[in-house]
Amino acid sequence: MKTIIKNTQIVSDGKIITGDVLIGEERILKIASSISEQGNVTEINGAGKFLMPGIIDDQVHFREPGLTHKADLYTESRACVAGGVTSFMDMPNVSPPSLTQELLEQRYEIASKKSVANYSFYMGVSNDNADEVLKTNPNNICGIKIFMGSSTGNMLVDNRATLEHLFKNGPVLIATHCEDEATILRNLELAKEKFGEDIPVEQHPIIRNETACYLSSSFAVELAKKFNTRLHILHISTAEETALFDNTIPLNEKRITAEVCVHHLFFDADDYTKLGARIKWNPAVKDKRHKPELLKALLNGTLDVIATDHAPHTLEEKANKYIKCPGGAPMVQHSLQIMLDFYHKGQISLPQIAEKMSHNVATCFQIKERGFIREGYFADMYLMDINKLHTVTPESLKYKCGWSPLEGYTFKGLVEQTFVNGNLAFKDGVCYDNVNGKRLEFERG
Repeated sequence: MKTIIKNTQIVSDGKIITGDVLIGEERILKIASSISEQGNVTEINGAGKFLMPGIIDDQVHFREPGLTHKADLYTESRACVAGGVTSFMDMPNVSPPSLTQELLEQRYEIASKKSVANYSFYMGVSNDNADEVLKTNPNNICGIKIFMGSSTGNMLVDNRATLEHLFKNGPVLIATHCEDEATILRNLELAKEKFGEDIPVEQHPIIRNETACYLSSSFAVELAKKFNTRLHILHISTAEETALFDNTIPLNEKRITAEVCVHHLFFDADDYTKLGARIKWNPAVKDKRHKPELLKALLNGTLDVIATDHAPHTLEEKANKYIKCPGGAPMVQHSLQIMLDFYHKGQISLPQIAEKMSHNVATCFQIKERGFIREGYFADMYLMDINKLHTVTPESLKYKCGWSPLEGYTFKGLVEQTFVNGNLAFKDGVCYDNVNGKRLEFERG
């Protein structure tokens, strides 16, 4: 079965062209100004619509196994395709955490049966599993994840010898969560002295402040430079941290790369008054002065990719007092819409959105044959109406947790159809469960 998307605006490789795209056998077979194909072919009228490469989200928490009351691979992958996300990379802090090769492979087995989108999983690191981490095959997983800052369970890595060993010998990209634990604990004690056990959530960016981020990120960069490590720092949230990164060399030559998440571009500390713990993330959403600097760094190539850090919790969990309230919120269904908000304000172009959400993620992680609309590549893409208005409501959500910090927001631009490996995975609000994503493959010499 083949599909032709006719007369659409194709966004890829820094340009927008009008043309047709022929899809078949999981791949993009042909791109041309006009394509005629005989036989069993489905035609889609793409006139007035934009065809974009499928979004690759390099940082999600889909909670499976062990935490599936919050989310699971079936529900969250459906939310992905509803938002144009065709591939994701999932973090290891599940239950049990992915600290052995066996536990890691079990997650791939689950995903092969449940995920609508393509998938990869990070190998987890603790203070005492370095030998297991070094067994990782660089060609079949996205990377190694190190929590260089506070973490739940057995995943905080604060042993310098362990860190140096992994930065020196790690066989694949190391992705880090960087917040300085000592700084956070010190600030938390000060907050307890002032407020007791009932700390207002508005204190979150003061407890997890700029200093905590910078100390840890700068330490990670120091180690990476010392050992020539392939380092990727997740969710940069401060203007100060952007000075740690370089935009003078091509992305495929960078040894140190960085990500910004949509919530750090969209929300700021003023929003805690209205949204409270719904926007409690780690690292924290901070003062509004950071937002324009993060966007500037993204656009000039200092920050390389856009992600979500999609991390659902139940509303009951979010209703806990500050100390027991978990950080994280669901975002994968609406990351594109947030970036389209910037587009409609004239602050980013569609080719730049494709670059930062698709092309650069594929380049950064050396993903095989994805992230672009090119002949021969896997047909991961979405067709969108750039002007269609959409208000986020609980009824419109695909998330298992059933809520979003964006409820009530009206966005301009909506995904109408999403293709995963050439198969229609989403259309007009409906996800197709007969579609199975594939394990991402990597080309790393």
